[in-house]
Amino acid sequence: MKILKIMFAMLFVVLATTAIAQSNDNSITETSYATTMNNKNLEWLPAPEFFPGCSFTILHGDLSKPNLDFFFKIEPNTEVVNHTHNSPERMILISGDLQVQYEGEDPVILKAGTYAYGPAGKPHKAKCLDNGPCVLFVAMVDPFDAKPITKN
Repeated sequence: MKILKIMFAMLFVVLATTAIAQSNDNSITETSYATTMNNKNLEWLPAPEFFPGCSFTILHGDLSKPNLDFFFKIEPNTEVVNHTHNSPERMILISGDLQVQYEGEDPVILKAGTYAYGPAGKPHKAKCLDNGPCVLFVAMVDPFDAKPITKN
């Protein structure tokens, strides 16, 4: 029985060591990354049709997968239609002045450097004021699935 306990303990140590080594190997293969909105190597793509005057660039992740980071650019005096998405979003306004309004709440004007949180599923709209363009850093937990709110 004592030998069985020793063998079990040794197996546990081997499995734990292997798991730690694998997790360390994964972190070694991923590289760090830093950029600014003015990086000429960023690929700015047109936003979905219901966001005219807007573009975005992926910073980390994939639109169809969880844990997505991107810059969202809104041209001056451009409105972002009332929309919703399944993911909460964490945002920091990088440039411009952005008026944001969530359903049932008063509008708020974000200034460069302002952090904002948007709950999942809550309809909201925005307008980049004339001190633009507005560039917003957005971090989403769930895949990107924004949908415009249509009136019946």
